[in-house]
Amino acid sequence: MPQHTSRTYVVTGADSGIGAAVADRLEREGARVLRCGVTEAADVRADLTTADGRGAAVARVRELAPSGIDGVALVAGSADERIAVGLNYFGTVGLLAALRGDLACRSAPRAVVVSSASSLSAGEDDLVDACLAGDEARALAVADRMVARGRGGVIYRSTKIALNRWLRRTAVTEEWAGARIPLNAVAPGIVETGTARRTLLADAASVRVLQDALPQPLGMPGPVEPVAAAIAWLLTPDAAFVTGQVLFVDGGAEATLRGEAPFASGVRYGPLRMARMIAWTVVGRLRSRRAG
Repeated sequence: MPQHTSRTYVVTGADSGIGAAVADRLEREGARVLRCGVTEAADVRADLTTADGRGAAVARVRELAPSGIDGVALVAGSADERIAVGLNYFGTVGLLAALRGDLACRSAPRAVVVSSASSLSAGEDDLVDACLAGDEARALAVADRMVARGRGGVIYRSTKIALNRWLRRTAVTEEWAGARIPLNAVAPGIVETGTARRTLLADAASVRVLQDALPQPLGMPGPVEPVAAAIAWLLTPDAAFVTGQVLFVDGGAEATLRGEAPFASGVRYGPLRMARMIAWTVVGRLRSRRAG
């Protein structure tokens, strides 16, 4: 039996692109999908860029699924300077926090957010810090100043950098890992969507810039379906022991740009953790000697 059969999911950004592909795939594999979007076709129609809109979305989800949900795929995002902060970061994080209890009441809950391979590039520290501090008003003010300085193009990747960092902090906490709710991200590269065609891939010069900034050895643009498949797998019961990961589904961009750097040196343990490890090693040896 397919792993999504009889499971209920919330998918944001389900009007088009990756979100629509995820929702379609999950439904084909037997799931009930609550499609969240801004069109009349959406099951949950809400503006996730505002606190009121997020609250309305949560209320509607609970109306449609009063006994809880098995997973969320928060795909909605935008490069539009006017809404990126509210949608990409605060909309995603706010919805996750609000729906955590609805996930926790199910036997195999899963949560997936969509990041971006653009998060490999440097962002705006002030914006990232404001997001991580949970200060939406300050984050919006920083974004406005960036636009005024001609740096609006950095807002999108800054929100995704903040999302990655929030995920790494949050996934291993008692509220998530302690409640057995795996929380992961998928970071697509440039894929074949209508939005990408209208913006990033609109002219040959832009494509040449992207080929240097985000090289994809497997091809540019990439197909949407493998991204949807990765998100769908992270929602399955099989993905029970994966959490806090940012899975780059980017045609090889991350491997090309970062190479072996993430694995070049080992973990550096702090003094307290190191002292605990040494102490328990000594205890273990003493117990072994006594037992012998």
